[in-house]
Amino acid sequence: MTGSTMTTRIVPPLPRKWRGKYLLERNIVATKSFWPVLLSGFFEPIFFLLAMGVGMGDLAGDVEFAGVSVDYLTYIAPAMLAASAMNGAVFESTNIFFKLTYQKIYDGVLATPVEPINVATGEIGWTLARGAMYSTAFMIVMAAMGLFESPLGILAFPATILIGLAFGAVTTAAVTFMRTLQDFDLIVLVTLPLFLFSATFYPIDVYPPALQVVAWISPLYHGVELTRGLTLGILSWTMIINIAYLSILSAAGGWVTARRIGKMLRV
Repeated sequence: MTGSTMTTRIVPPLPRKWRGKYLLERNIVATKSFWPVLLSGFFEPIFFLLAMGVGMGDLAGDVEFAGVSVDYLTYIAPAMLAASAMNGAVFESTNIFFKLTYQKIYDGVLATPVEPINVATGEIGWTLARGAMYSTAFMIVMAAMGLFESPLGILAFPATILIGLAFGAVTTAAVTFMRTLQDFDLIVLVTLPLFLFSATFYPIDVYPPALQVVAWISPLYHGVELTRGLTLGILSWTMIINIAYLSILSAAGGWVTARRIGKMLRV
């Protein structure tokens, strides 16, 4: 038996296109034992939708969006959809801290032909999958409540994929800089204001000018603009900006994650 044959038997040849799928497969298997945990982040947007949309809808009345008057529940529903994608991606991204710090999973993974970029894309892909699950469930709720005003609403799903990808990539990159469990408070410190002040509950033009600038920087704001426009059937050229912004964040987050994992494990 030659040395190359023995190596092939120990480490099966992997496709050179994308090896991050092995991280996805591992996460699927590992999640089977605690799948109810996946449901946790789905309920928060549902509760806000019922509390704010149904509870305050009659008090708030109609809201104007792009010159069109819509009822309050229909206005905030797509924002809660975008928040579902964000929650799924962010919640799953934080698990990477334990894999890096305590479980040392990537030490073994990178001893195989899998490279840091594959680890980054595989883990970000898994955060995206969780965000997609939340988004799918929320869209079913929206459809049951009759909150889609246009057939274009079906395109809100790929929009949530982009939202999940952006938040998954950026949060995964941020997690690689975390050193203690107390650092998780910083994630809440960032995501909570994003949730509250990204035109989720009221139009951005009611903000003071300085806060409007801050909202424009928020990835969730761009996600909300996309999902709201699609579910209401109101298209705008500014959606190109929204898509470009989220795409750039996704690429930057993936690049930083790969560099950080390679540097931390000295690959």
